[in-house]
Amino acid sequence: MRRDDLKRLLANVRAGRTSVKDALARLDGPPFEDIGFAKVDAHRELRCGFPEVVYCAGKTPAEVQSIAERLLARSERLLATRAGPEHAEALARRFKEALFHPRAGIVTIRRGRAPRPRGFVLVLSAGTADIPVAEEALLTAAMMDARVEPIYDVGVAGVHRLLHHGKKLRSARVLVVAAGMDGALPSVVGGLVGRPVIAVPTSVGYGASFGGVAALLTMLNSCAAGVAVVNIDNGFGAGYLAALINDAG
Repeated sequence: MRRDDLKRLLANVRAGRTSVKDALARLDGPPFEDIGFAKVDAHRELRCGFPEVVYCAGKTPAEVQSIAERLLARSERLLATRAGPEHAEALARRFKEALFHPRAGIVTIRRGRAPRPRGFVLVLSAGTADIPVAEEALLTAAMMDARVEPIYDVGVAGVHRLLHHGKKLRSARVLVVAAGMDGALPSVVGGLVGRPVIAVPTSVGYGASFGGVAALLTMLNSCAAGVAVVNIDNGFGAGYLAALINDAG
């Protein structure tokens, strides 16, 4: 059950349109559904405001499809991350609303009319090679009903490209910054804005970048205040956190 459904149910009980017994019957049942290979969290949206997200890597297309069926029986939206073409095909066969975003490795499903986007999450990438991780963050925040906008390829090798967008940087409620190589862009952004900056190190770079570890350490040692760091290539985590901060206002 979604939070909005629960609010309507409680309002109906208070107004006398629904009995306590009927309300309890609707709320009855375990908080998860055991389907053998997975225990699907039925109450995630009620507790956290967003349904359980399907991490597709390591799962077969049939398993992803089965989990999605259970989740969409209770929710009008679904986010599947780290999805390959085979996962996307399985979901598209079952759900006409399924959209595959191959660069981000994400499948989104939304039924019904989406609410008006809230706030403003700005997603930046240092280079074009960082866009897949940035897109994962952007699509995640968008599925959580944040107003999102990208600014890509504005790394510190040509910092004038970033400064050109100064007004937009300052207008965002929260910023996600994906960078590989030296990972310096989040610190620069953090020194320009008075908003939370979520730094995402990417595994883009040559040998001494150590698969994103160099960027991760740079971001963790940022001298700019207000910069928080997620794990390497974790665009999903950055987008989710950005959406929560965006909602907090």
